[in-house]
Amino acid sequence: MSADALQVLREKVPFIPELAIVLGSGLGALAYGPEAKAGTAIPFTDIPGFPAPTVAGHGGKLVFCTFEGRKVVLQAGRFHFYEGHPMSLVTAPMRLYGRLGVETVLLTNAAGALNPAFGVGELMALTDHLNFFGTHPLIGPNVEPGPRFPDMTAVYDPALRALLAACAEALGQTLRQGVYLGLTGPSYETPAEIRAFRSLGADAVGMSTVPEAIVARHEGLRVAGISCLCNMAAGILPRPLTHQEVLEAGAAAAGRFEALVRAFVRDLPA
Repeated sequence: MSADALQVLREKVPFIPELAIVLGSGLGALAYGPEAKAGTAIPFTDIPGFPAPTVAGHGGKLVFCTFEGRKVVLQAGRFHFYEGHPMSLVTAPMRLYGRLGVETVLLTNAAGALNPAFGVGELMALTDHLNFFGTHPLIGPNVEPGPRFPDMTAVYDPALRALLAACAEALGQTLRQGVYLGLTGPSYETPAEIRAFRSLGADAVGMSTVPEAIVARHEGLRVAGISCLCNMAAGILPRPLTHQEVLEAGAAAAGRFEALVRAFVRDLPA
C-alpha cells in the first residue's frame, strides 16, 4: 500500500464506509446495481499502484455507496497472486480499508467443493482456512500498528458467522459451514491433491481470500467470508474443470448470494 494510493482515496471517497465487501468471480453484480450506480465509483486504474484486473468476472473498481441503509464500499474484483502480483498488492485493499477506518470486511469467492456432502451452487460460510500459498502476506518489515505476531485463532469472526447463519435461515437458504484452503493456482488441483486436502480437513478450495483475511485481521478488521461453491473439485466428478463453469455457477447463485449479503448488511449491528 502506498501513501499516494491512500491520499487519492481520501480525496475521492464521499464518506468512511463501515463495511467493505469484496466480490469474487461471478459475484460482482452488486457493484452494478441501483445503489452502486448512485454511488461513487473509483476504477482500480485511478489508484496509484493498482493495475487493471486481468481475470474474467472481476470488474476492477471500488464503489462507495449507501447499501441497505449502511455506508459500504463494494470491491468489484481483486488482485490474484497467480497473476504475478506480489502479496503486498494482493492485500493492498485490506491495508487501505484499515487506514480509511473501515471496521468490517466481507470476503467472497468462488470455490471448488471438496466435501461430498456439499453441492454446486451452494454457499459456505468460512469457519477457518488453510494457507497453501507457499508464502505469507506478513513476511517482511512489520506494518504498524499491527502486531508482529498477530493471533489467528478466530480469523473469521464467530459473531459475524452466526449472523450469516441467522440471515440464511430467515431467508430459507442452506448455508454450509466449512474450512477454505487457499493456494496459488492458476491450474486447478489434481485429484491426488484434492484427496490430500480433504484428509487435512478442507471443505472448499480456491485461489484467493486467505492473504486478504490475514492482512485484514492484522489491520484490526472484523472478517466474515462466503464461498460460492461453483464446482466439485477435481476427481469428485468425472469431468474436467473450467473457469466458464465457475462463472456460470456464480451467475446461477447470484440471486441467493445477493439476498444473503443484503440481509447481512441490514442486520449488522451498528
